[in-house]
Amino acid sequence: PGHPPPLLLLPFLPSHSLSFDMGERGYSYSLTTFSPSGKLVQIEYAFNAVNSGSTSLGIKATNGVVVATEKKLPSPLIDDKSVTKTYMLDEHLGVVYSGMGPDTRLLVTKGRKAAQEYFRLYQERIPVSQIVRELAAVMQEYTQSGGVRPFGVSLLVAGYDATGPHLYQVDPSGSSWAWKASAIGKNATNAKTFLEKRYHAEIELEDAIHTALMTLKEGFDGQMDENN
Repeated sequence: PGHPPPLLLLPFLPSHSLSFDMGERGYSYSLTTFSPSGKLVQIEYAFNAVNSGSTSLGIKATNGVVVATEKKLPSPLIDDKSVTKTYMLDEHLGVVYSGMGPDTRLLVTKGRKAAQEYFRLYQERIPVSQIVRELAAVMQEYTQSGGVRPFGVSLLVAGYDATGPHLYQVDPSGSSWAWKASAIGKNATNAKTFLEKRYHAEIELEDAIHTALMTLKEGFDGQMDENN
């Protein structure tokens, strides 16, 4: 006589579910090890952080570049002047981000340092494409080093140099592309669809500003004003 042994209940998993669990989840905590399907799962999680962030977009016009972003605050008690979503890297280029704000600050610091080192050496402003390569290299390095994690942020880099206006997107994987117009963040897919319908090669700054505001308004929850 005595107490019966405790009953252990195990959920039933189909064989394919068990295979996926062992084949993919086992690699989800490793940054430097590929899963059997050829993925670095931590990078996919970093993209999830970007896709959870507020929407940001950029439009390259014939005479400049427009960037726009949502700046919705989690509480009305926060001073909106203390929250920044756009940063200048040099007098001719800047960035806007979606994702984890603290991660952006490290990239901004590295970008500003690279721009000043280039100016000190050559006495001219760094080309936009070169600062993009510098930022992409930093982000890519954080995808193959032990003891670090990928940046949970995507950047839109906007600038103007001797070859004209430029807009680039840099992602947590370290990939970068030049864009005519792009969007990142939680509403990026719908925003890109809207931009595809409105964008044309001869667009100028005034029209680009209007298009950027209309694109943000399409996916904005609540009333949009100059503070958000």
